[in-house]
Amino acid sequence: MAAAMSATRATALTSRRVQGPKPCAGSTRRARPVRSAVVDVKSAAVEKPWKTHDCRLVLEDGSVWSGRSFGAKGTAVGEVVFNTSLTGYQEILTDPSYAGQFVLFTCPEIGNVGINLEDMESTQAHMGAMLVRHLSLNVSNYRSAMSLPEYLEQQNVIGISEIDTRAITRRLRDTGCLNGIITTDASKSDEELVAMAKDWTIVGKDMISEVTCAEPYEWSDPTGEEWEWAAEAKASTKGSLHVVAYDFGVKHNIMRRLASFGCRITVVPASMPAAEVMAMDPDGILFSNGPGDPSAVPYAVENAKAILGEVPVFGICMGHQVLGQAFGGETFKLKFGHHGGNHPVRGPSGRVEISSQNHNFAVKPDSLPKEVEVSHINLNDGTCAGMVYPAMRAMTIQYHPEASPGPHDSDPCFEDFVAMMKAAKREKAI
Repeated sequence: MAAAMSATRATALTSRRVQGPKPCAGSTRRARPVRSAVVDVKSAAVEKPWKTHDCRLVLEDGSVWSGRSFGAKGTAVGEVVFNTSLTGYQEILTDPSYAGQFVLFTCPEIGNVGINLEDMESTQAHMGAMLVRHLSLNVSNYRSAMSLPEYLEQQNVIGISEIDTRAITRRLRDTGCLNGIITTDASKSDEELVAMAKDWTIVGKDMISEVTCAEPYEWSDPTGEEWEWAAEAKASTKGSLHVVAYDFGVKHNIMRRLASFGCRITVVPASMPAAEVMAMDPDGILFSNGPGDPSAVPYAVENAKAILGEVPVFGICMGHQVLGQAFGGETFKLKFGHHGGNHPVRGPSGRVEISSQNHNFAVKPDSLPKEVEVSHINLNDGTCAGMVYPAMRAMTIQYHPEASPGPHDSDPCFEDFVAMMKAAKREKAI
């Protein structure tokens, strides 16, 4: 009897929960719909409205990071580096100095301003893969011509999002740069991919030959008037100086800055013999930025040796390392490199610049002859960030004075090079 009463009470309670309390007399309360306790399993098994993890980043240390792919599909191998810039992913993506490397962005959201056609640093994307925490779902910029995934697909570059970029950055800082494989191919095992990563290296590879131009060409376009900030550049006489630029992977904005300061630029392939370059009667020679190991390009070093002392020379990034070897010095590989737009550098006057940097190798200061002055020091780790060889009218910096992206603190380097060329031209005229 007690059991029957309990069952009746439970039924009544369940009925009240589903149907709600009865309305009071005279009220016109709207009846609530009855909830069904039955779940249709077939209707629940629908496709998820979000993209699932379909991509893996596998590092040579055996760690595996799964995420969502964007851009191209396939498999690629490269050296994984982290970049701390908060802006300028498009300029980083198209910087030839990143050839052979996967770039991991510490900035958590990438892709929010899309891709525009004006901010390219070269004619194509060069990095091997793009690694981000979060890919922006929306593009919001009046200059945008396409989304980041659309551009990466067009350029055959694989992107991966929804990975723990902070954990990977800490790993790279602790162990140094690691080779990695990125793939959307589910048929490859993690063990296969680890073996592929271990078999590859960027050390000793001539990456410059993969990014340099095939034939000489002229460049005269300055920084756009709406973007120009330097009074000296605005006052310069256009085309008054002829600079020959060795293309080790030169960025467009380096040439724009030189043009803004009055230079007409002839860009030549990285392997062009020094005699042919000197036959162009340059007022100065630029050894540009570029990717890879500076010790793997002895032909560039030999050309630099033949040119030193003939005309003023300016080396930027890879050009700094090539000239360092031509001076008689040696280079070495950094633990995890310098990649970002916030690196402090102290110059010869004691002035500190916040610089834009991208390199994995550096010049050994104690290997340089006494005639060469280390003019700039990276304040993060004390490495050589610039050199001056007065007797040879040579100046170099390890970072990017054009700062695309980055601050404009180092822009006076172009002015210094122009002043050196003008002084040499005046002496030659006497």
